[in-house]
Amino acid sequence: MSSTTPVFKIVPTTQKYDWGKKGLSSKVAQYATASKIKGFELDENAPYAELWMGTHTSSPARLQSGETLASHLAVHKELIGESVLNKFADAGAAEGNLPFLLKVLAIAKALSIQTHPDKKMAVQLHKERPDVYKDANHKPEMALALTDFTALCGFLPLPKIAAYLLSTPEFATLIPTTIASRFANLSQSSNPTGPEEKAALRDLFSAVMTADETVFKMQLEVLVQRYQHGSVADAEKDIRDLVLTLHEQFPADIGVFCAYMLNYVRMKPGDAIFLSAGEPHAYISGDIVECMATSDNVIRAGLTPKLRDVPNLVSGLTYQASEPSKHLVQPKPFAKTASVSAHSTLYDPPIPEFSVLRVVLQAGEDETHAPIDGPSIAIVTEGTGAVHWGTGESLDVSEGEVFFVGAGAQLKLASGKERDLVVYRAFAEAA
Repeated sequence: MSSTTPVFKIVPTTQKYDWGKKGLSSKVAQYATASKIKGFELDENAPYAELWMGTHTSSPARLQSGETLASHLAVHKELIGESVLNKFADAGAAEGNLPFLLKVLAIAKALSIQTHPDKKMAVQLHKERPDVYKDANHKPEMALALTDFTALCGFLPLPKIAAYLLSTPEFATLIPTTIASRFANLSQSSNPTGPEEKAALRDLFSAVMTADETVFKMQLEVLVQRYQHGSVADAEKDIRDLVLTLHEQFPADIGVFCAYMLNYVRMKPGDAIFLSAGEPHAYISGDIVECMATSDNVIRAGLTPKLRDVPNLVSGLTYQASEPSKHLVQPKPFAKTASVSAHSTLYDPPIPEFSVLRVVLQAGEDETHAPIDGPSIAIVTEGTGAVHWGTGESLDVSEGEVFFVGAGAQLKLASGKERDLVVYRAFAEAA
Protein backbone atom coordinates (compact mmCIF):
# COMPACT_ATOMS: atom_id res chain seq x y z
CA MET A 1 0.00 0.00 0.00
CA SER A 2 1.62 3.27 -1.12
CA SER A 3 1.90 6.28 1.16
CA THR A 4 -0.48 8.20 -1.09
CA THR A 5 -3.31 5.67 -1.11
CA PRO A 6 -6.58 7.64 -0.86
CA VAL A 7 -8.09 5.37 1.82
CA PHE A 8 -6.33 4.42 5.04
CA LYS A 9 -7.07 3.85 8.71
CA ILE A 10 -6.37 6.58 11.25
CA VAL A 11 -6.01 6.44 15.01
CA PRO A 12 -8.41 8.69 16.95
CA THR A 13 -7.89 10.00 20.47
CA THR A 14 -10.01 9.59 23.60
CA GLN A 15 -10.90 12.26 26.14
CA LYS A 16 -11.87 11.68 29.76
CA TYR A 17 -14.21 14.30 31.22
CA ASP A 18 -16.33 14.13 34.35
CA TRP A 19 -19.58 13.98 32.35
CA GLY A 20 -18.59 10.91 30.32
CA LYS A 21 -19.96 7.40 30.72
CA LYS A 22 -17.76 5.07 32.73
CA GLY A 23 -15.88 2.09 31.36
CA LEU A 24 -17.51 -0.05 28.73
CA SER A 25 -20.90 1.60 29.26
CA SER A 26 -19.38 4.35 27.09
CA LYS A 27 -19.49 4.10 23.29
CA VAL A 28 -16.14 5.88 23.31
CA ALA A 29 -14.53 3.12 25.39
CA GLN A 30 -16.33 0.43 23.40
CA TYR A 31 -14.93 1.77 20.12
CA ALA A 32 -11.44 2.33 21.53
CA THR A 33 -11.40 -1.22 22.90
CA ALA A 34 -12.87 -2.87 19.81
CA SER A 35 -10.49 -1.11 17.44
CA LYS A 36 -7.47 -1.76 19.67
CA ILE A 37 -6.24 1.82 19.74
CA LYS A 38 -2.53 1.65 20.44
CA GLY A 39 -1.77 2.54 24.05
CA PHE A 40 -5.40 2.49 25.14
CA GLU A 41 -5.92 0.72 28.47
CA LEU A 42 -9.49 0.41 29.69
CA ASP A 43 -10.28 1.66 33.18
CA GLU A 44 -13.82 0.63 34.14
CA ASN A 45 -13.99 3.51 36.63
CA ALA A 46 -12.90 6.23 34.20
CA PRO A 47 -15.41 8.50 32.40
CA TYR A 48 -14.78 8.14 28.65
CA ALA A 49 -16.46 11.21 27.20
CA GLU A 50 -15.17 11.90 23.68
CA LEU A 51 -13.50 10.25 20.71
CA TRP A 52 -11.79 12.81 18.45
CA MET A 53 -11.26 12.17 14.74
CA GLY A 54 -9.62 15.09 12.97
CA THR A 55 -6.73 17.49 12.71
CA HIS A 56 -7.41 19.92 15.55
CA THR A 57 -4.15 20.58 17.37
CA SER A 58 -5.71 19.96 20.80
CA SER A 59 -5.91 16.22 20.08
CA PRO A 60 -4.94 15.28 16.51
CA ALA A 61 -5.62 11.94 14.87
CA ARG A 62 -2.64 10.01 13.55
CA LEU A 63 -1.84 7.48 10.91
CA GLN A 64 -0.92 4.01 12.13
CA SER A 65 2.72 4.99 11.55
CA GLY A 66 2.39 7.69 14.24
CA GLU A 67 2.47 10.64 11.83
CA THR A 68 -0.29 13.17 12.44
CA LEU A 69 -3.05 13.22 9.88
CA ALA A 70 -2.47 16.96 9.35
CA SER A 71 1.21 16.41 8.56
CA HIS A 72 0.34 13.70 6.06
CA LEU A 73 -2.30 15.83 4.34
CA ALA A 74 0.03 18.84 4.21
CA VAL A 75 2.41 16.78 2.06
CA HIS A 76 -0.33 15.02 0.06
CA LYS A 77 -2.64 17.94 -0.64
CA GLU A 78 -4.41 16.00 -3.40
CA LEU A 79 -6.15 14.05 -0.61
CA ILE A 80 -7.88 17.27 0.47
CA GLY A 81 -8.64 18.35 -3.08
CA GLU A 82 -7.97 21.63 -4.83
CA SER A 83 -11.45 23.09 -4.39
CA VAL A 84 -11.48 22.49 -0.61
CA LEU A 85 -7.90 23.76 -0.32
CA ASN A 86 -8.96 27.00 -1.98
CA LYS A 87 -12.26 27.44 -0.15
CA PHE A 88 -10.79 26.82 3.31
CA ALA A 89 -7.38 28.41 2.82
CA ASP A 90 -7.99 30.75 5.76
CA ALA A 91 -8.58 27.73 8.01
CA GLY A 92 -5.15 26.31 7.22
CA ALA A 93 -6.18 23.69 4.66
CA ALA A 94 -2.77 23.96 2.95
CA GLU A 95 -1.16 22.93 6.24
CA GLY A 96 -3.32 19.80 6.32
CA ASN A 97 -6.11 21.14 8.53
CA LEU A 98 -9.54 19.75 7.71
CA PRO A 99 -12.50 22.17 7.90
CA PHE A 100 -14.41 19.77 10.18
CA LEU A 101 -13.86 17.72 13.33
CA LEU A 102 -15.73 14.45 13.88
CA LYS A 103 -16.39 13.10 17.38
CA VAL A 104 -18.30 10.48 19.33
CA LEU A 105 -19.69 11.64 22.70
CA ALA A 106 -20.89 9.40 25.53
CA ILE A 107 -22.88 11.49 28.00
CA ALA A 108 -23.78 10.31 31.48
CA LYS A 109 -24.03 13.75 33.08
CA ALA A 110 -25.19 17.05 31.59
CA LEU A 111 -22.65 19.09 29.70
CA SER A 112 -22.48 22.79 30.43
CA ILE A 113 -24.97 25.45 29.43
CA GLN A 114 -22.94 26.75 26.52
CA THR A 115 -22.74 28.41 23.16
CA HIS A 116 -20.11 28.76 20.46
CA PRO A 117 -18.88 32.04 18.99
CA ASP A 118 -19.23 33.14 15.39
CA LYS A 119 -16.00 33.83 13.48
CA LYS A 120 -15.76 37.51 14.44
CA MET A 121 -16.27 36.78 18.12
CA ALA A 122 -13.91 33.77 17.99
CA VAL A 123 -11.10 35.96 16.65
CA GLN A 124 -11.71 38.49 19.43
CA LEU A 125 -11.90 35.89 22.22
CA HIS A 126 -8.80 34.07 20.99
CA LYS A 127 -6.86 37.33 20.92
CA GLU A 128 -8.00 38.31 24.43
CA ARG A 129 -7.90 34.88 26.13
CA PRO A 130 -5.84 32.38 24.10
CA ASP A 131 -5.48 30.23 27.21
CA VAL A 132 -9.28 29.69 27.26
CA TYR A 133 -10.34 30.20 23.65
CA LYS A 134 -7.63 28.26 21.88
CA ASP A 135 -8.39 28.98 18.24
CA ALA A 136 -9.92 31.74 16.13
CA ASN A 137 -12.58 29.67 14.39
CA HIS A 138 -16.32 29.38 14.83
CA LYS A 139 -17.91 26.08 15.86
CA PRO A 140 -21.31 25.32 14.33
CA GLU A 141 -22.09 21.70 15.18
CA MET A 142 -24.45 18.83 14.46
CA ALA A 143 -25.34 15.99 16.84
CA LEU A 144 -26.62 12.67 15.47
CA ALA A 145 -28.12 10.28 18.03
CA LEU A 146 -26.51 6.83 18.30
CA THR A 147 -28.76 5.92 21.25
CA ASP A 148 -31.68 7.67 22.92
CA PHE A 149 -30.41 11.21 23.46
CA THR A 150 -31.67 14.27 25.33
CA ALA A 151 -30.58 17.90 25.19
CA LEU A 152 -31.50 21.49 25.89
CA CYS A 153 -31.48 23.20 22.53
CA GLY A 154 -32.21 26.84 21.65
CA PHE A 155 -34.67 29.19 23.32
CA LEU A 156 -38.25 28.08 23.91
CA PRO A 157 -41.04 29.91 22.10
CA LEU A 158 -41.78 33.10 24.04
CA PRO A 159 -45.30 32.01 25.16
CA LYS A 160 -43.89 28.89 26.78
CA ILE A 161 -41.35 30.88 28.78
CA ALA A 162 -44.15 33.24 29.79
CA ALA A 163 -46.20 30.24 30.95
CA TYR A 164 -43.35 29.18 33.23
CA LEU A 165 -43.24 32.69 34.71
CA LEU A 166 -46.84 32.12 35.81
CA SER A 167 -46.51 28.47 36.89
CA THR A 168 -43.12 28.58 38.60
CA PRO A 169 -42.76 31.35 41.19
CA GLU A 170 -39.24 30.19 42.07
CA PHE A 171 -38.19 30.99 38.49
CA ALA A 172 -40.15 34.25 38.28
CA THR A 173 -38.59 35.52 41.52
CA LEU A 174 -35.19 35.72 39.84
CA ILE A 175 -36.39 38.32 37.32
CA PRO A 176 -37.02 41.98 38.16
CA THR A 177 -40.68 42.93 37.81
CA THR A 178 -40.11 45.48 35.04
CA ILE A 179 -38.19 42.92 32.92
CA ALA A 180 -40.76 40.18 33.55
CA SER A 181 -43.69 42.49 32.72
CA ARG A 182 -42.13 43.70 29.49
CA PHE A 183 -41.35 40.13 28.47
CA ALA A 184 -44.88 38.96 29.28
CA ASN A 185 -46.36 41.79 27.19
CA LEU A 186 -44.20 40.88 24.19
CA SER A 187 -44.48 37.10 24.55
CA GLN A 188 -47.64 36.95 22.41
CA SER A 189 -46.12 39.01 19.62
CA SER A 190 -46.71 37.89 16.05
CA ASN A 191 -43.02 38.62 15.40
CA PRO A 192 -41.14 36.65 18.09
CA THR A 193 -37.76 37.36 16.52
CA GLY A 194 -38.27 41.10 16.15
CA PRO A 195 -35.74 43.47 17.78
CA GLU A 196 -37.97 44.34 20.74
CA GLU A 197 -38.80 40.69 21.38
CA LYS A 198 -35.15 39.67 21.17
CA ALA A 199 -34.19 42.45 23.58
CA ALA A 200 -36.87 41.34 26.05
CA LEU A 201 -35.64 37.73 25.88
CA ARG A 202 -32.06 38.85 26.34
CA ASP A 203 -32.98 40.93 29.39
CA LEU A 204 -34.86 38.01 30.93
CA PHE A 205 -32.09 35.47 30.26
CA SER A 206 -29.42 37.85 31.51
CA ALA A 207 -31.40 38.53 34.69
CA VAL A 208 -31.59 34.81 35.45
CA MET A 209 -27.94 34.05 34.67
CA THR A 210 -26.72 36.97 36.79
CA ALA A 211 -29.19 36.50 39.66
CA ASP A 212 -27.87 36.95 43.19
CA GLU A 213 -26.36 33.67 44.34
CA THR A 214 -28.08 33.70 47.72
CA VAL A 215 -31.46 34.28 46.09
CA PHE A 216 -31.26 31.68 43.33
CA LYS A 217 -29.86 28.98 45.64
CA MET A 218 -32.72 29.53 48.08
CA GLN A 219 -35.32 29.51 45.28
CA LEU A 220 -33.83 26.38 43.74
CA GLU A 221 -34.01 24.57 47.06
CA VAL A 222 -37.66 25.58 47.45
CA LEU A 223 -38.37 24.42 43.89
CA VAL A 224 -36.68 21.05 44.35
CA GLN A 225 -38.49 20.37 47.61
CA ARG A 226 -41.80 21.24 45.96
CA TYR A 227 -41.15 18.85 43.08
CA GLN A 228 -39.97 16.09 45.40
CA HIS A 229 -43.19 16.38 47.37
CA GLY A 230 -45.29 16.08 44.23
CA SER A 231 -46.55 19.64 43.94
CA VAL A 232 -46.13 20.20 40.20
CA ALA A 233 -48.16 22.53 37.98
CA ASP A 234 -49.41 21.15 34.68
CA ALA A 235 -46.99 23.37 32.74
CA GLU A 236 -44.08 21.96 34.73
CA LYS A 237 -44.76 18.23 34.38
CA ASP A 238 -42.71 17.79 31.23
CA ILE A 239 -39.52 19.09 32.85
CA ARG A 240 -39.95 18.07 36.51
CA ASP A 241 -37.65 15.05 36.20
CA LEU A 242 -35.13 17.06 34.19
CA VAL A 243 -34.95 19.74 36.89
CA LEU A 244 -34.44 17.15 39.61
CA THR A 245 -31.76 15.37 37.58
CA LEU A 246 -29.85 18.57 36.85
CA HIS A 247 -30.03 19.61 40.49
CA GLU A 248 -28.75 16.18 41.57
CA GLN A 249 -25.83 16.43 39.15
CA PHE A 250 -25.07 20.11 39.82
CA PRO A 251 -26.55 21.08 43.20
CA ALA A 252 -27.45 24.76 43.64
CA ASP A 253 -26.37 25.66 40.09
CA ILE A 254 -28.04 28.52 38.22
CA GLY A 255 -27.96 26.40 35.06
CA VAL A 256 -30.84 24.31 36.38
CA PHE A 257 -33.17 27.25 35.69
CA CYS A 258 -32.29 27.06 31.98
CA ALA A 259 -34.86 24.24 31.82
CA TYR A 260 -37.49 27.03 31.90
CA MET A 261 -35.94 28.93 28.99
CA LEU A 262 -34.56 26.33 26.56
CA ASN A 263 -36.23 23.60 24.50
CA TYR A 264 -35.96 20.10 25.98
CA VAL A 265 -35.56 17.61 23.13
CA ARG A 266 -35.69 13.81 23.21
CA MET A 267 -34.17 12.08 20.21
CA LYS A 268 -34.04 8.54 18.86
CA PRO A 269 -31.15 6.92 16.95
CA GLY A 270 -30.89 8.54 13.53
CA ASP A 271 -32.33 11.88 14.68
CA ALA A 272 -30.09 14.94 14.39
CA ILE A 273 -29.96 18.55 15.55
CA PHE A 274 -27.86 21.43 14.26
CA LEU A 275 -26.67 24.35 16.38
CA SER A 276 -25.24 27.40 14.68
CA ALA A 277 -23.16 30.05 16.42
CA GLY A 278 -24.93 31.83 19.25
CA GLU A 279 -27.45 29.09 20.04
CA PRO A 280 -27.58 28.12 23.74
CA HIS A 281 -27.57 24.39 24.44
CA ALA A 282 -26.60 21.62 26.83
CA TYR A 283 -26.40 17.92 26.06
CA ILE A 284 -28.06 15.94 28.85
CA SER A 285 -27.70 12.19 28.21
CA GLY A 286 -27.00 9.59 25.55
CA ASP A 287 -24.44 8.73 22.87
CA ILE A 288 -23.97 10.80 19.72
CA VAL A 289 -21.84 11.29 16.67
CA GLU A 290 -20.97 14.96 16.60
CA CYS A 291 -19.51 16.95 13.72
CA MET A 292 -18.41 20.57 13.88
CA ALA A 293 -16.22 23.16 12.22
CA THR A 294 -12.67 22.58 13.42
CA SER A 295 -12.67 24.46 16.70
CA ASP A 296 -12.58 23.86 20.44
CA ASN A 297 -14.18 27.17 21.45
CA VAL A 298 -16.89 26.84 24.10
CA ILE A 299 -18.43 29.70 26.11
CA ARG A 300 -19.93 28.27 29.32
CA ALA A 301 -22.30 29.72 31.89
CA GLY A 302 -23.74 26.91 34.03
CA LEU A 303 -23.84 23.17 34.86
CA THR A 304 -20.06 22.97 34.81
CA PRO A 305 -17.02 22.98 37.08
CA LYS A 306 -15.09 24.73 34.30
CA LEU A 307 -14.61 28.46 33.73
CA ARG A 308 -17.87 30.37 33.31
CA ASP A 309 -18.00 33.38 31.04
CA VAL A 310 -21.52 34.74 31.51
CA PRO A 311 -20.92 38.19 29.94
CA ASN A 312 -19.61 36.74 26.67
CA LEU A 313 -22.30 34.07 26.58
CA VAL A 314 -25.09 36.62 27.09
CA SER A 315 -23.64 39.00 24.49
CA GLY A 316 -23.01 36.27 21.90
CA LEU A 317 -26.46 34.66 21.70
CA THR A 318 -28.84 35.18 18.77
CA TYR A 319 -32.02 35.15 20.92
CA GLN A 320 -33.93 33.28 18.24
CA ALA A 321 -36.91 31.79 20.11
CA SER A 322 -38.58 28.90 18.30
CA GLU A 323 -39.99 25.41 18.48
CA PRO A 324 -37.26 22.74 18.69
CA SER A 325 -38.08 21.63 15.14
CA LYS A 326 -36.04 24.64 13.96
CA HIS A 327 -32.91 22.78 15.03
CA LEU A 328 -33.76 19.36 13.61
CA VAL A 329 -31.84 18.24 10.54
CA GLN A 330 -34.09 16.38 8.14
CA PRO A 331 -32.16 13.50 6.54
CA LYS A 332 -32.49 12.84 2.84
CA PRO A 333 -31.26 10.17 0.40
CA PHE A 334 -27.65 10.58 -0.75
CA ALA A 335 -27.64 11.42 -4.44
CA LYS A 336 -24.12 10.14 -5.12
CA THR A 337 -24.91 6.43 -5.04
CA ALA A 338 -24.91 3.99 -7.92
CA SER A 339 -28.63 3.37 -7.50
CA VAL A 340 -31.59 4.81 -5.64
CA SER A 341 -31.07 3.44 -2.15
CA ALA A 342 -32.10 3.92 1.43
CA HIS A 343 -28.74 2.61 2.65
CA SER A 344 -27.01 6.02 2.68
CA THR A 345 -28.71 8.98 4.34
CA LEU A 346 -27.39 12.53 4.07
CA TYR A 347 -27.48 15.06 6.93
CA ASP A 348 -26.62 18.40 5.36
CA PRO A 349 -26.69 21.41 7.71
CA PRO A 350 -26.71 24.96 6.26
CA ILE A 351 -22.95 25.56 6.49
CA PRO A 352 -20.06 24.78 4.10
CA GLU A 353 -17.66 23.04 6.49
CA PHE A 354 -19.27 19.60 6.67
CA SER A 355 -22.05 17.15 5.90
CA VAL A 356 -22.47 13.66 7.34
CA LEU A 357 -23.58 10.38 5.78
CA ARG A 358 -25.14 7.56 7.78
CA VAL A 359 -24.74 4.25 5.97
CA VAL A 360 -26.71 1.22 7.19
CA LEU A 361 -26.07 -2.08 5.39
CA GLN A 362 -27.64 -5.38 6.34
CA ALA A 363 -25.44 -8.48 6.29
CA GLY A 364 -24.20 -9.17 2.78
CA GLU A 365 -25.26 -5.79 1.31
CA ASP A 366 -23.04 -3.16 -0.30
CA GLU A 367 -23.29 0.45 -1.44
CA THR A 368 -21.16 2.49 -3.84
CA HIS A 369 -20.53 6.20 -3.27
CA ALA A 370 -19.51 8.26 -6.28
CA PRO A 371 -16.41 10.43 -5.79
CA ILE A 372 -16.76 13.33 -3.36
CA ASP A 373 -14.77 16.44 -4.24
CA GLY A 374 -13.24 16.75 -0.80
CA PRO A 375 -11.87 14.78 2.18
CA SER A 376 -13.85 12.41 4.42
CA ILE A 377 -13.41 10.76 7.79
CA ALA A 378 -15.57 7.73 8.64
CA ILE A 379 -16.15 5.60 11.72
CA VAL A 380 -17.69 2.15 11.91
CA THR A 381 -20.22 2.26 14.75
CA GLU A 382 -21.58 -1.26 14.27
CA GLY A 383 -20.54 -4.49 12.61
CA THR A 384 -17.77 -5.53 10.26
CA GLY A 385 -17.16 -5.21 6.55
CA ALA A 386 -14.82 -3.87 3.91
CA VAL A 387 -14.08 -0.67 2.02
CA HIS A 388 -13.22 -1.00 -1.68
CA TRP A 389 -11.75 1.64 -4.01
CA GLY A 390 -9.60 2.04 -7.09
CA THR A 391 -8.72 -1.03 -9.11
CA GLY A 392 -9.26 -3.78 -6.61
CA GLU A 393 -7.88 -2.14 -3.46
CA SER A 394 -9.71 -2.83 -0.22
CA LEU A 395 -9.54 -2.48 3.55
CA ASP A 396 -11.25 -4.62 6.16
CA VAL A 397 -13.02 -2.54 8.81
CA SER A 398 -14.82 -3.32 12.05
CA GLU A 399 -16.61 -1.60 14.92
CA GLY A 400 -14.70 1.35 16.34
CA GLU A 401 -12.27 1.67 13.45
CA VAL A 402 -11.80 5.02 11.75
CA PHE A 403 -10.63 5.62 8.21
CA PHE A 404 -9.82 8.55 5.94
CA VAL A 405 -11.07 8.88 2.36
CA GLY A 406 -9.26 11.24 0.00
CA ALA A 407 -10.93 13.64 -2.40
CA GLY A 408 -12.10 12.08 -5.65
CA ALA A 409 -12.08 8.46 -4.50
CA GLN A 410 -15.04 6.30 -5.47
CA LEU A 411 -15.91 4.10 -2.53
CA LYS A 412 -17.81 0.85 -2.07
CA LEU A 413 -18.84 -0.15 1.44
CA ALA A 414 -19.71 -3.82 1.97
CA SER A 415 -21.00 -5.44 5.15
CA GLY A 416 -19.85 -8.82 6.36
CA LYS A 417 -21.94 -11.91 5.81
CA GLU A 418 -22.93 -12.31 9.46
CA ARG A 419 -23.45 -8.78 10.83
CA ASP A 420 -24.95 -5.49 9.70
CA LEU A 421 -22.58 -2.60 9.05
CA VAL A 422 -23.20 1.00 10.18
CA VAL A 423 -20.81 3.77 9.14
CA TYR A 424 -20.88 7.53 9.73
CA ARG A 425 -18.91 9.46 7.10
CA ALA A 426 -18.21 13.18 7.53
CA PHE A 427 -17.01 15.11 4.50
CA ALA A 428 -16.38 18.56 3.09
CA GLU A 429 -17.04 19.82 -0.42
CA ALA A 430 -16.51 23.30 -1.82
CA ALA A 431 -19.75 23.36 -3.81
